[in-house]
Amino acid sequence: MTWHLFWQGLALGVLGGGLYALFASGLTLYFGVMRVVMVAHPAFLFLAAYATYFVHETTGLDPLLTVLITAPAFFVLGIGVQRLVVARLSVENLGMMSVLLTFALAVLIEGGLGVVATGDHRTIRVDYATRAWRPFDIALPVDRVIGLGLAAATFLAVFAVLRYTRFGAALRATIQHPEAAALVGVDTERVRGLGFGLGLSTAAVGGAVLSIIDPFFPAGHWDYIGKLMAIIVVGGLGSVGGAAIAAVLLGALEGVVQVWQGATWAALLFYGFLFATLLIRPHGFFGGRLAARY
Repeated sequence: MTWHLFWQGLALGVLGGGLYALFASGLTLYFGVMRVVMVAHPAFLFLAAYATYFVHETTGLDPLLTVLITAPAFFVLGIGVQRLVVARLSVENLGMMSVLLTFALAVLIEGGLGVVATGDHRTIRVDYATRAWRPFDIALPVDRVIGLGLAAATFLAVFAVLRYTRFGAALRATIQHPEAAALVGVDTERVRGLGFGLGLSTAAVGGAVLSIIDPFFPAGHWDYIGKLMAIIVVGGLGSVGGAAIAAVLLGALEGVVQVWQGATWAALLFYGFLFATLLIRPHGFFGGRLAARY
């Protein structure tokens, strides 16, 4: 591997890590607010990609601007999923049952998309998605640079909501100690619903970016669940900041390994880090301090 290939792989890996951070942000909120392992989150990402596709085809709106329509819709959908489905789970078996329930949701979404949109690969072609910037002879695809920018903007927005609003204070209190939060007057059930909606609205942003970067089809979400779970475990369950750091680091390593050893070893990288984290530091490498602060 030459130095040029190394820097090219590293640059693409960092850009990809930003996208992984965007995709994983909702997962950290689900677990932080309700201790729900949301296996269906990548399926909702693909549902958002299809929603972006159909809105774009119907209205001609730029795919990234469709977020103005899809994000509020997914926020409401998230509240509905939490109130009608997740809230009915037993607290004693919430972790295990949430895996089974959200796995069923993922299969249901995949089947529904297969019926409505068929199993064909789809993509949205826009001019800027085929261009690249070349600083220092390193190709940076414009679509991935835009995706990294949207990831950063989404994280800043989520951080601002959690840190500087009354809802954010109530949400952090619910995350840290739901019983104490309820004792001081926080409506924890309402907060859980809004937190779930916030998490799912990030899937709408991720789906819009996904729709212009890669071809997508109904079953494609299974390729992401392992990577995203590895990111939130390495970053620290419930830590938005930890997930962002882990996503960029693992994405950068993936990019280098991919140009060095190929796609197979790059994919195994995530599972290796997941296994090592569970053995060495089960609560994650960034979750202890960052989870308390967000």
